[in-house]
Amino acid sequence: MKKVILSIVTIFFISCHEGRKTDEIKIEHNSEINIERELELIEQTRNSFQKAFKEKRYGDLNQFIMEGFKGVPPGSEDWQEYNRLGKNPTGQFSVDSISMRPQETSVVSDSVAYEFGTSSVFYKNADGESIELKNTFLMILKKDKIDGKWKLYRDVSSSVVE
Repeated sequence: MKKVILSIVTIFFISCHEGRKTDEIKIEHNSEINIERELELIEQTRNSFQKAFKEKRYGDLNQFIMEGFKGVPPGSEDWQEYNRLGKNPTGQFSVDSISMRPQETSVVSDSVAYEFGTSSVFYKNADGESIELKNTFLMILKKDKIDGKWKLYRDVSSSVVE
């Protein structure tokens, strides 16, 4: 019985190994990435993004977002209120500014990076009071092949801030 089990295990491992021939695995060897330069470019993008909000240039925000972007916003009551006000048909609701505080930024490859941190969104509510909403975020950034700029590809945010 032990020989039968050992034979089955051996055949299993051999068949698995045959299915993954090394010549089928293609590893791209890119030129060395200048990590410091890429981190500087990501920081420039973040600063420009924040500046567009501060200057209320909402039409410029699309240039910071990769085609196919998907995001999950925070779901707390204060964020839900913010989203309700944002759908106000008068168009008077706007973000006054956003302040991003990255805690970790990592360049994974020449075209993918991620950033983890916290941020604050400042806006005026329906009564004209200034409101600050805090969140924790994890963003995936991709480098646009056309213009070479880092852009937001995925964003998952939580109203839990620690």
